[in-house]
Amino acid sequence: MSEPAVVTAPPDARAVALDLLASVLWRKQALDDTLAAHRALAALQPRDRAFARQLVGTSLRRLGQIDALIAQALATPLPARARPVTDVLRLGVAQLLFLGTPAHAAVSTAVELVEASGHRKMKALVNAVLRRLSRDGAALVAAQDAARLNTPDWLWQSWRASYGEDAARAIAKAHLQDPPLDLTLKDQASAPDWAARLSGAVLPTGTIRCETGAVTELPGFGDGAWWVQDAAATLPARLFGDVAGKTAIDLCAAPGGKTAQLAAAGAHVIAIDRSGPRLERVMQNLARLTLEAELVEADAATWRPPQPAAFVLLDAPCSATGTIRRHPDIAHLKSHDDVTRLARTQDRLLDAAIAMLAPGGTLVYCVCSLEAEEGPRRIERLLASGAAVARRPIAAHDIGGMGECLTAEGDLRTLPCHLAAQGGMDGFYAARLSLRT
Repeated sequence: MSEPAVVTAPPDARAVALDLLASVLWRKQALDDTLAAHRALAALQPRDRAFARQLVGTSLRRLGQIDALIAQALATPLPARARPVTDVLRLGVAQLLFLGTPAHAAVSTAVELVEASGHRKMKALVNAVLRRLSRDGAALVAAQDAARLNTPDWLWQSWRASYGEDAARAIAKAHLQDPPLDLTLKDQASAPDWAARLSGAVLPTGTIRCETGAVTELPGFGDGAWWVQDAAATLPARLFGDVAGKTAIDLCAAPGGKTAQLAAAGAHVIAIDRSGPRLERVMQNLARLTLEAELVEADAATWRPPQPAAFVLLDAPCSATGTIRRHPDIAHLKSHDDVTRLARTQDRLLDAAIAMLAPGGTLVYCVCSLEAEEGPRRIERLLASGAAVARRPIAAHDIGGMGECLTAEGDLRTLPCHLAAQGGMDGFYAARLSLRT
């Protein structure tokens, strides 16, 4: 499979977005990693940088719709060698029909990008397709099944089987919205005051939900008053109850939001992660928050603590399909094979986590995945294996009264369509287990 042509024009927001889109769709790189390492993106002015990120995010979020529109406007599909042209069209459609960019700007810049990518002969085609869609596209979009078109088949079938047709559709619709900014406070008692200062709202989880913006410029960032963490991601650490003065082991700890929660609650936290660079970021965040934890670079499957702990939190590596609303590239990078592979890792980590528990200790297992194979089926496997643990059902009062986020077995299951009126939340699964004495 050949690489797409490299854009040779001086970097501007649209040229950078074109390269970012190719990194995800053709080079199969995670968008966050590409954003962090992209020098041309970093060189843009803040406004242009924000536009480039929004453009590529919208293109990925609406890719199914966009590709269907392009197919309707073309007499024949573009050849494989014209991948950059396909991506230019995708960016053009995203601007015309989903970002409200004036037609003259979207079309003229697309034509320039095609020429810069080495496909000058296709300038007329790109111009014609985009001008047609600038006229007819709104009506075509209105007739599309957006939720279905933007969801890969394997995910749609998985969600239908697990949650039913209506919930699958609600999940897919939630993925089409730009998510708000969620902040976790170091001092939860001050939530009303901080909500007022940040022009946000307090969610049932205690999270402060705000409009998106420059995080480092918000009140409280420099003072270490809060950290960024989706509302759903705050729930697993709450399932332990009172951790003050006790040891809590946080396995696969990076990026560190749960480590910060446990430390802020007074626990002695041992945070384990196999990635040194990711642990470095955890250390930097803890320093900003003036919180302390013992950081250990190790494989959680083989590492063991000096002595068994009262609490172990395992936020296991997973397909992360519950975070598509924040990371739309996941829908285009993951497959069911990833789920199967990761389930084996999750089983090994669960077995290791149990070996770290003191008698009567509590294990919380969680994944930011919507796939049953990574959530309840892993706990079913564990309990059926004869492991010396028992499920401790979660109650609504454990999670801010959100009873709709509990399963019949007493596990936590948040969906992106929960809290829909307030902007949704990530999809998380968590089970609480106790080691039998």
